[in-house]
Amino acid sequence: MTALISRDELRAAIETGAVTVVDALGATYWAKQHLPGAVPLLAGDVPTEAARLLPDKAAAIVTYCSNQACPNSQQVASGLERLGYTNVRKYRDGIEDWVGAGLPVESVAQAESATSSTS
Repeated sequence: MTALISRDELRAAIETGAVTVVDALGATYWAKQHLPGAVPLLAGDVPTEAARLLPDKAAAIVTYCSNQACPNSQQVASGLERLGYTNVRKYRDGIEDWVGAGLPVESVAQAESATSSTS
């Protein structure tokens, strides 16, 4: 089983840029809202997309999905570990916990509006 990371540990790692966050919910959910800087990756896509999205197998990576009941984050984490990624942890409580704590999220709409306002 993949090691866990707490909300506070993850928030600090995101703030310092010390981690790559992987959203295991899929592109549609990711577009609506995701943790800051998260990249979308489904378990079925790990064998074909991991090397492109996550080129450093020793980098700190944290997977998450919606909540403790969601199996996606563990499936992605296990897939990464099978491919030789050595520093993978899981944020078990997921985006529901993150949002419930009032922490910031990003969305595709936010990114698009930020890009158009700076043009």
